[in-house]
Amino acid sequence: MENKPEMKDFLQLETRIVEGLKSIYDPEIPVNIYDLGLIYDVSVADDRSVTITMTLTAPNCPIADDILLSVKEGIEAIEGVKSVDINLVFEPPWSKAMMSEEALLELGFM
Repeated sequence: MENKPEMKDFLQLETRIVEGLKSIYDPEIPVNIYDLGLIYDVSVADDRSVTITMTLTAPNCPIADDILLSVKEGIEAIEGVKSVDINLVFEPPWSKAMMSEEALLELGFM
């Protein structure tokens, strides 16, 4: 029973992280990076350090540094997050198939 409050807090932290990611937008596309499908994985360790595995719409994205900085700063600002590491990957490559239904609707793909 002792772990239940901790597990609840842990799940609430994960929820706040996803909400934080949904508040970050690619400046060139009017959809948040989470629904755009750029976030491949969010991992929260027991010590509350966060690792985000993500990609970009294109490897040569001209605003890559801005997006990565927004993710790092935005997630670090969440109460309870100890630190943030971003693992930028390009495999598998991003495609519009990774977008949420909401994003597809927003961009007129459905």
